[in-house]
Amino acid sequence: MADPKHAAPGYTQADMDAVSNNPEWTAEDFARAKPFAEAFPDLAKTIRARGPQRAPKKVSTTLRLSPEVIEHFKSGGPGWQSRIDAALKDWVAAH
Repeated sequence: MADPKHAAPGYTQADMDAVSNNPEWTAEDFARAKPFAEAFPDLAKTIRARGPQRAPKKVSTTLRLSPEVIEHFKSGGPGWQSRIDAALKDWVAAH
C-alpha cells in the first residue's frame, strides 16, 4: 500500500491503491535483477555521464538566509544559487 504522505497532491488513497500493485521484491527477485546497462545496452549507450568539472569545485554547505533574499534571487529564474554565490564573491572582493 502506498504511503499517503508521499502521494502526489490531488490524488486520493484510492487512486494510489489502484496503481500501486507492485509486490515487494524478494531475495530471488534481487538475485535475478540485472544492471541497467546489461538489461538495456542500446539505451545505456545513449546516456551521457557528466564530464569532469572545469571550474574549481564548490563546497556544499547549509546556509540560512532571510526569505526576502531567497525570493529576490529566485525571482530571477534558474541559476539563483549561482547568483547568490556571485554576489557573495563581489562582497568578499570589496571587503
